[in-house]
Amino acid sequence: MERISKSEFADVFKSRTKQFVIDNIALFRLLPKTEEAKIIGKQLLRSSSSVGANYKAACRARSKAEFYSKLSIVVEEADESAFWLEVLVESQILKILHVERLLKEANEILKVVASARKTVSVNNKKLFIIQ
Repeated sequence: MERISKSEFADVFKSRTKQFVIDNIALFRLLPKTEEAKIIGKQLLRSSSSVGANYKAACRARSKAEFYSKLSIVVEEADESAFWLEVLVESQILKILHVERLLKEANEILKVVASARKTVSVNNKKLFIIQ
């Protein structure tokens, strides 16, 4: 298996998180025109777009502390995106087959970024996450 540089990984992952936003926009357009679907859909749009925007911002961070902070936001927003996708299914607004790919992607993004966040050190000190 070929290894890629951090820079190449960041570029690929920026594209992946942007595609996550675009795919959630497409899902939003498929939602029924009910009030509850609109409310939940807008929450999903906010959280998923924050995933893409904050990962891009993390890649431009001016310090390790800023990088860590932006990655933390991505973790929170990817987790929230997964939550809203689950709510769409569990409230019977959508069937699982409409969201399973996006739910899987949200959880994969969450795992990658949470893992990356654990490796960040600031001021030569490892930052520990209490879970």
